[in-house]
Amino acid sequence: MTEAAVQSVRVRGRAHRLVPSRFPPVGVFDRVATPADAIAAMELESLTNDRVRIALERSAVLPEGEWVVGVPGATIVMAAFLHAAPGGGRFNAPQLGAWYGARDLQTAIRETIHHHSRRLAASDLGFDATITMRELVTTLDARLVDLRGRHVQQPALYHPDDYTVAQQFGEACRARGDIGIVWTSVRRSTGECVVIYRPRALLPVTQGRHLEYRWHGRPEPEVLQLESFGSTEPETPRLKAIG
Repeated sequence: MTEAAVQSVRVRGRAHRLVPSRFPPVGVFDRVATPADAIAAMELESLTNDRVRIALERSAVLPEGEWVVGVPGATIVMAAFLHAAPGGGRFNAPQLGAWYGARDLQTAIRETIHHHSRRLAASDLGFDATITMRELVTTLDARLVDLRGRHVQQPALYHPDDYTVAQQFGEACRARGDIGIVWTSVRRSTGECVVIYRPRALLPVTQGRHLEYRWHGRPEPEVLQLESFGSTEPETPRLKAIG
C-alpha cells in the first residue's frame, strides 16, 4: 500500500484489551514520578529477572516523552510496549510493543482465544488449561490509519498467521508519527481491532471485568466471568458464563 493510498479516520469510543492476569493486579509505573525513576527500578530488578532486562532494552527504543508514569494505570499501559511478544504482533516488530485492543468485548475475546489456543496446541499441556484474563478499557479519540475492509486489496496485511508484511507496514506508520491503525478483525468478521503506538493516547485506562478461559480438551474454551460478592472479606470469586 502506498502512502498516497493510506487514509485515516477519527476513531472515538471504548476499546477493550484482554491480557493474562492475576486477580487483582499491581504495578510499579503507577508509583514512580519520572521515566528516570522507572529505569532505575527496572535496572535493579533486571539483575535477577530476565524478562525485566528485555523490557529495559525495549525502553531505550520508546521516546521518554511518550512514557506514562505516576498515574493510575501507567504500568498496564507501559507493559504493552515493554513486555511485547517475542515475535512481535500483527502491526509491530519485536523491538517494541504496541497496545492492541478491540472495539467490543466479544471481538477481544475471539482474538485472544485464537492466540492462546494456538500456543496451547504447540505445548505439552495441550488443551487442558485455565487462563485468567483481565479487561482493560480505554476511550479513544484519535485519527488512525484506516484498513477496515481491505481484505481483498491488501491480503498480506490480513494474513491469518504471517505478519511479515503487516509488521513492515505498521512500523512504517509508527515511524511516520501515526497514532495507530484500525482494521477489521481477522478472528471475528463483524468486529474491529485497533493498535496504538503512543502510550499517552491511551489515558485514562480503567480495569474492567476478569474472565477465565477454560480449555477442556478442545481448541474452543469455556469463557467465564469472575464476580465478587461485594464483601470486604477475602473470598473466592464466583463465576458466570459469558457468551
